[in-house]
Amino acid sequence: MPKFEKGNPGKPKGAKNKSTQLMRDRIQSLFDDNFEKIQEDLESLEAKDRLKFLTDLIPYLMPKLQSTTHSQSIDLDSMTELELDILINRIVNE
Repeated sequence: MPKFEKGNPGKPKGAKNKSTQLMRDRIQSLFDDNFEKIQEDLESLEAKDRLKFLTDLIPYLMPKLQSTTHSQSIDLDSMTELELDILINRIVNE
C-alpha cells in the first residue's frame, strides 16, 4: 500500500466503498430472487411486524436522502433604507 503523502487528495468525495456496494448488490439480488416468498411471509405477519421488517430493510435497498440546509448571510449595514424596508416586508408577509 502506498504511503500517504502531503497534498494527496485521497478518496474523491462521493466515491463508493467497493465492499459496501458489493454487499448492497447482493442484498438487492437476494431480495429480487426471492420476492414472491418474501411477499408471502410478509402477508403472514402482523401489521406491526410487517412495518418493522420493511423499515429495517429499506436502508439496504434505497439510498438515504441527505438533509440540506440553505444559509445566506445578509450584510444589513450595506443596505439602503429602501432595501431594508423591502426585506422586512418580505419577511413579515411570507
